[in-house]
Amino acid sequence: MQHHAFWLNSSDATPIYVNRWFAEQPPKALVMVAHGMAEHSARYARLGEALVAAGYELYAHDQRGHGQTANQGTLGHYADQDGWARVVGDLACLNHHIRQQHPHTPIFLLGHSMGSYIAQAYLMQHSSSLQGTILSGSNYQPVALYRVARLIARLECWRQGPQGRSALIEFLSFGSFNKAFKPNRSPFDWLSRDPAEVDKYVSDPLCGFRCSNQLWLDLLAGLQQITPVHNLAQIDNHLPLLVIGGACDPVSQGKRLQHLANALRQAGNKQVQLQVYPDARHELLNESNRDEVTAYLIGWLEQALRQPRQRHSQLQEIHS
Repeated sequence: MQHHAFWLNSSDATPIYVNRWFAEQPPKALVMVAHGMAEHSARYARLGEALVAAGYELYAHDQRGHGQTANQGTLGHYADQDGWARVVGDLACLNHHIRQQHPHTPIFLLGHSMGSYIAQAYLMQHSSSLQGTILSGSNYQPVALYRVARLIARLECWRQGPQGRSALIEFLSFGSFNKAFKPNRSPFDWLSRDPAEVDKYVSDPLCGFRCSNQLWLDLLAGLQQITPVHNLAQIDNHLPLLVIGGACDPVSQGKRLQHLANALRQAGNKQVQLQVYPDARHELLNESNRDEVTAYLIGWLEQALRQPRQRHSQLQEIHS
């Protein structure tokens, strides 16, 4: 297995940092990863190794305001303007780059947590560029909740400025996540049952930071966009979709994964699968049963590869 990191110019010329895990022989398919909030793409190295061993390649980029890409801006801040459109557009740029290198190889997308929301927005515009999509550690709640939350973010933006970091937003979004896991060993016990994985997250300077008020405004606007069923209906209704997570993940409380799968089915998708792991928390790929999860993901990819898809160059579509 080989690993290579490179910079990819986005549509607005912002350099995006990308990690690639690959083998010398041509892959049967490629997987793009859209990581979660307050983490980065290098954390997917173990997944990359497993995928390469199974005949795939993995591309994972540091999203704006995250990881090495944040060196081109501010940690925890997408952009001063149009942040949501830019992070969705970065996925399109990565897909375009991969398609140039591999014109006829199927491409999958794995979006985790925040990345699962960005993935859904991408699917509404470009689902025909993919062979299938995995939504991990995701969520589904009423649009009205996001409207109220966005009003709070607007007030905090007014009070602290767009690049301010709100303790109130932090409390309202993440404040209750650890309560179910008392006595708490760390503020991030809700991520995984594996203490070593939690400790790695805590000690990583590129993890666990507080995001800007503007990022929250952008994200909540994106959530309002992707939640209505009539918008989800823009996704190709024959695209294989896997909704996967832990029953003890406080982000979804398990049941909201079912709500998301139901919404996607209601929107017309005929290929939705749901997989919920009892006792597992937010980061399935760093959980104590991660080998079981990884084997399941690879099995799902193999199944989705056997389904016929119209695969053609998406270069014009992505850049139109």
